[in-house]
Amino acid sequence: MTRGRLVGSTAVALGAAGLAALAWGALVERKRFTLREISVPVLAPGSDPIRVLHLSDMHMAPWQSEKQEWVRGLAELKPDLIVNTGDNLGHEDGIPGVEYALAPFAGIPGVFVNGSNDYVGPRPLNPFTYFGGPSVRSQSQPRALDITGLHGVFAALGWTDIDNAAVALELNGTRLEFFGVDDPHHGLDRLDLITRAIDDLRANDPLADETWPDPGKAPEPRPTVTIGVSHAPYQRVLNSFVNHGAQLILAGHTHGGQVCVPGFGALVTNCDIPRAQVKGLSLWDSGLHTSYLHVSAGLGTSIYAPVRFACPPEATLLTLIGA
Repeated sequence: MTRGRLVGSTAVALGAAGLAALAWGALVERKRFTLREISVPVLAPGSDPIRVLHLSDMHMAPWQSEKQEWVRGLAELKPDLIVNTGDNLGHEDGIPGVEYALAPFAGIPGVFVNGSNDYVGPRPLNPFTYFGGPSVRSQSQPRALDITGLHGVFAALGWTDIDNAAVALELNGTRLEFFGVDDPHHGLDRLDLITRAIDDLRANDPLADETWPDPGKAPEPRPTVTIGVSHAPYQRVLNSFVNHGAQLILAGHTHGGQVCVPGFGALVTNCDIPRAQVKGLSLWDSGLHTSYLHVSAGLGTSIYAPVRFACPPEATLLTLIGA
């Protein structure tokens, strides 16, 4: 075989492989919804486990019935708590799909923060721009989404908005203190408010000043776990969370890289988190303290880039257990 024919044959083979990978990513893997289950040892020894369902990046469009039904089925897990880390909407008419998908979770406690695609709709974007760093806000005016309506859906479920705020929940004998920030990808996070939010939360704790039954015995500290929640895991946010005492941080946004190379992993992260921590459970070291970090690869994609490869859409059931 001549060199020219060899080069031509190689190009044809590579092109065919590329088309096959694209077809797999667009037609199969994008809908290969996966539940991951992880145990995180952050509770006090002997505590009853707490099952936390982490949902992120649904990017819901009205025609995505398979995704909606799969999310509904997660209610069979009977989680104790839902944490939603944003980017729920992928279309201006996405709210009914989100409402339908989440309806079975009504009455289960939950907390949520906003992502950028809860505020504005997706837009066509050259995917190669992600290799130059995180995506930037468009100079054109993107279509605004009904974030007020989305929050109404969450409120009806009984979930609490922790965008630049804090809240405490009592579950299975443990006090969970949550603090969160609004979308860091578009600079809406107010890290300067975290200290006050936590102080106000603890100052208003109705059990803090309880009279102990035995005045001669020092009270044992109440089992408490502090959890930080953000849509995008930018390092400035993670460091602030850890330094404010977070023992566990939950985030999304990265889509796990969305298109990955088997054996290598994510090519991009769309923020400044290291590629090795683009999804799953890891440890985050702020330089002063360390926390568990869980980044969800999310359940969706932009409607303008409906492809996943070596990175299936996911939700995660985290079981908090005694350390």
